[in-house]
Amino acid sequence: MINDRFKNIYIDPPSKAYYKDQLFEQANTVLNRDDTLAPFIRLRAELETQSVDLHTADFLPQQESQEQISDYYSLGVLENYQKLSLRNDIRLKAFVIFEPPVVDPRLYLALPELSAAFERVYLHNTDGDGYSLKGVDQSKLYKLYWPQPHINVLNNFWSRDNRQHRIVMINGNHKPASYDSELYSKRIEALSLLSTFGIVDLYGRGWERWWSRSSMWLPYWRHRRALMSIYKGSCESKYEVLSQYSFALCFENMAMKGYITEKIFDCIYAGTIPLYLGAKDVHDLIPEDVYIDCRKFCSWEEVHDKVVGMSCTEIESMRAAGRDFIQSNYGMKYFDSLAGIFYE
Repeated sequence: MINDRFKNIYIDPPSKAYYKDQLFEQANTVLNRDDTLAPFIRLRAELETQSVDLHTADFLPQQESQEQISDYYSLGVLENYQKLSLRNDIRLKAFVIFEPPVVDPRLYLALPELSAAFERVYLHNTDGDGYSLKGVDQSKLYKLYWPQPHINVLNNFWSRDNRQHRIVMINGNHKPASYDSELYSKRIEALSLLSTFGIVDLYGRGWERWWSRSSMWLPYWRHRRALMSIYKGSCESKYEVLSQYSFALCFENMAMKGYITEKIFDCIYAGTIPLYLGAKDVHDLIPEDVYIDCRKFCSWEEVHDKVVGMSCTEIESMRAAGRDFIQSNYGMKYFDSLAGIFYE
């Protein structure tokens, strides 16, 4: 439970677009696309029942209070906590790292300072896989389970008939900030090779922008013609697009222990079989009958053969296993993840 003394909680979101409490705004169709903000909206409603006010960090009083202590949580923002640490009316409760090192290596380089300043630091694994533990107070590190919006499948998408026995990938065009264990190039490689079989479609922002910084690396240019041959543009709803396909390439940004994001859950909600590549220990986090582990194949041709050869019975069995998982106690770890971070 939240201590009665602490009535105000402030979250520093990863972008100023979420300021002015937009982090909790259900009606914001851009930021809350596909119910992305549902875990935060749910958290705020739960805290309100305890008379606890939850706001984004831009609402923090500029002057130090002599009467009220507030709790501060950062969702990967490095710029603000040092100044706040000098105030007696603010507790630095938790720093939450959603991004892996290949996206934002600064967060992991700052771990010694973060673990000294905050009571807790949440990240995908606590044993240094993909980053250095030198100088880090490991007693402050806690496993992060990526917060998920739903506790059940989305039946209007999950139950969709007449799906294409094909593969889809929904990802924006990006390049990594660090190249150690990155999977961006693996996405491009898989898409290019599977395109030769005419079995894959690509959705997402920016793939056509050859002039952008995200395109300025060799894997993109080596496979650009193949990418453009399967590119269908961006999409309004991931669930709507996923529900049109039986399979989806589901690659995390990095191969790192414990790194499970929303991608595999999006597939489960829509009833699409994930072709997964990402967390090294995915079998410990997600039941193996829920997804197809791409590491078990020697080539993308073998992945193609696996997909083509799967019967309707096999597909339905995996879909049902996914539905059972998100309703299970282990699936609840993701649904209730924010409660575990914000409740003592």
